[in-house]
Amino acid sequence: MAWVYLIFILNLFFQIPHLSNSLERKDENFLSYAKKEELVEWMVGVRRKIHENPELGYEEFETSKLIRTELDKMGISYKHPIAITGVVGYIGSGNPPFVAIRADMDALPMQESVEWEHKSKNPGKMHACGHDAHVAMLLGAAKILQDHRDGLQGTVVLVFQPAEEGGGGAKKMIDAGALESVDAIFGLHVSPSMPVGTVASRPGPLLAASGFFEAVISGKGGHAAIPQHSIDPILAASNVIVSLQHLVSREADPLDSQVVTVAKFQGGGAFNVIPDSVTIAGTFRAFSKDSFMQLKQRIEEVIIGQAAVQRCNATVHFFADTKPFFPVTVNSKDLHEHFRNVAGDNLGVSNVKDMQPLMGSEDFSFYSEVIPGYFFFLGTQVESDGKVESVHSPYFTLNENALPYGAAMHASLAARYLLEHQPQVQLSQGQGKLHDEL
Repeated sequence: MAWVYLIFILNLFFQIPHLSNSLERKDENFLSYAKKEELVEWMVGVRRKIHENPELGYEEFETSKLIRTELDKMGISYKHPIAITGVVGYIGSGNPPFVAIRADMDALPMQESVEWEHKSKNPGKMHACGHDAHVAMLLGAAKILQDHRDGLQGTVVLVFQPAEEGGGGAKKMIDAGALESVDAIFGLHVSPSMPVGTVASRPGPLLAASGFFEAVISGKGGHAAIPQHSIDPILAASNVIVSLQHLVSREADPLDSQVVTVAKFQGGGAFNVIPDSVTIAGTFRAFSKDSFMQLKQRIEEVIIGQAAVQRCNATVHFFADTKPFFPVTVNSKDLHEHFRNVAGDNLGVSNVKDMQPLMGSEDFSFYSEVIPGYFFFLGTQVESDGKVESVHSPYFTLNENALPYGAAMHASLAARYLLEHQPQVQLSQGQGKLHDEL
């Protein structure tokens, strides 16, 4: 009977995971669940409320309040505030494994030009990047997962993050402990150029590292009719801009994608007056940390050096404290296979696309620097023969029929991850680390 005693002792200290109905791959039905009329109408309503009241980075107080209200209605526990307006929710057992799904909340400082019933009511602010839809889809995923929580063996962490648009909200969320115990994280972004029902991504580098710069070029103002008595900062700034383009065309490896764009040029206010100074500003991007830092160094050298050639002085600022540099967004190769399997089961293999890297950037990259991460694009193309407006356009529009697809993908990626990453032996309750929120 010694073996009976051994089994008794083992069961006293360990719970051996057992296959039950809760471990079956029910996530393949999440899309049908997400397409239920009541759930779709609710997500559309949430998205439109947020769209009407856009808030900039770290100012998403009403958006955060709406999220917390909906989580309360669902009976989902959460932490708040995190990184000023952020919210982190928890669904499941409170035990490992932990997997996170993320949405950003902030809008852009631009005036909406789309005339429709739910146009932005906040002048100079617009959800022109789809973050309103990101929040609605993550809340939709939360509802799906909460309704199926008995089948979750592990914990799904809901990350509602502020200030993606240049504010580095993801970094502040990490610093505040949002990824505590989390093993992997998934995120998505709407894509107005892809049909509804399709997704696209790739393993490895997906989006570029990025940073901002601003330079003040100072000369000596004077009358435009007697330029010899002035030191013209406009001419100096013009030479600086042309020279900055040579950093990519003449110094960068053609196989190493880099971008330098000057998007701001301010100087002077009269037709016949040479100003004392000119301000230029822009962004720079690269697909490796070494290339990025080299580009940063050369931007500063070129601006100061070219200004000096024209007898001007220049100061350069990179705003690393207020607008932190975004790292390269790198997708885990293991999670890429997971993504393709889940997306293929939910959407059909033909609707899962491979894509080339983009020079755009995302602060999701901060998460994927710390833990394995995976970021993908979701088709939200408006069904029309007109021009496709890109994100960050005042004419940006979004096909709300895509909302159930994003919600189902979030929920499926998380649920399947928990299923496939069960510990070989789980410590019995009291020995493992539990989250108090649950």
